[in-house]
Amino acid sequence: MFASLSPRPADAILGLIAEYKKDPRPQKIDLGIGVYRTADGETPVLNVVKQAERQILESQTSKAYLGTAGEPSFNAAIQSLIFADSVSGERLTTVQTPGGSGSLRVAASLLQQSATVSPVWVSDPTWSNHVPLLGGAGLELPPYPYYDTEKHVIRVDAMLETLRTIPKGETVLFHACCHNPSGLDPADDTWRAITDIVVERELLPFIDMAYQGFSRGLDEDAFAIRHMAERVPEMLVSSSCSKNFGLYRDRVGTLSVMAADAATSATVASQLSFIARTIYSMPPDHGAAIVSTILADDSLTSDWHGELADMRQRLRDMRELISNALHDKAPDHDFSHLVRATGMFCFLGISGEQIATLKNDYGVYLVGSSRVNIAGITPANVDYLAESIAAVL
Repeated sequence: MFASLSPRPADAILGLIAEYKKDPRPQKIDLGIGVYRTADGETPVLNVVKQAERQILESQTSKAYLGTAGEPSFNAAIQSLIFADSVSGERLTTVQTPGGSGSLRVAASLLQQSATVSPVWVSDPTWSNHVPLLGGAGLELPPYPYYDTEKHVIRVDAMLETLRTIPKGETVLFHACCHNPSGLDPADDTWRAITDIVVERELLPFIDMAYQGFSRGLDEDAFAIRHMAERVPEMLVSSSCSKNFGLYRDRVGTLSVMAADAATSATVASQLSFIARTIYSMPPDHGAAIVSTILADDSLTSDWHGELADMRQRLRDMRELISNALHDKAPDHDFSHLVRATGMFCFLGISGEQIATLKNDYGVYLVGSSRVNIAGITPANVDYLAESIAAVL
């Protein structure tokens, strides 16, 4: 049976991590893996998470299964965090999922169950894992223009023009904030223009929000979702707590579906329960319990806001730091887009050959698209990094 199988190629990022770990050079720098890191290179457990875990340890009395939809208090808290008061709660169904990836996979199955299975239009480029998660479920993923690789800007006119040509009723995947991999997000006025087209073309918006709070702020980063929710009859939103709560390994996410009315919302809830049961049965509890504990306590919520603001500011500071260092070390090249981007990622904008030289000669590791994780930059390594990049240009 298994002798007929062919080996799959290794994941590019996981392979890069393995190479990095084997590299003995003390000045090596990892800009590839997609996790937040402190100036000390650590991916921390937030203090507020530790406080919540202590409360859970003292008060939790059972490890029985959650239902297929997950913990209701967690779902309600995340639903409020995402939508605020932009839409009536009776039209919303939110289920807990194993991370944002699990949310996307459940959403793909829901779309497959709909009466008319349409393609899901994705930005060019989009997060690489959108392809196996959505495409692997059998959905077609045609691209719409998004990032200009030479000018390092969003191709706003081309994007809007393409959206206007999408057949009515089809689905479009948007990144709510901190676009991965480019780091460039539409301005609020552009989101308004996108929404006008979505309404006119009767498109189904499917919004992936993995980084709420990492760009401008919790409310500001949800602008596109809340603006669309006020104007469209239906919407899907995948969200993740991996970044803004630092709960990567606990796999905490949600899928929220907005329906046209309460009756349809109840039908959607039954479909989501069935899909979850057939994929993973029940979601994990611990991470969701942490989040709901934090969001149910005003003091813990305030502390979380503070820690999230610190992470957001560190990323901004590192963008300024590397941009200024490259301006000094490579004055003939424009890296101003590093500052215009937000969140953890952006494109450095160098060739595959230069990326290979950075790795082989300088111990600087990044993926072949030139996407870099800004969290890998620190005040201690920024000068060496800028000198290394300047050397390969």
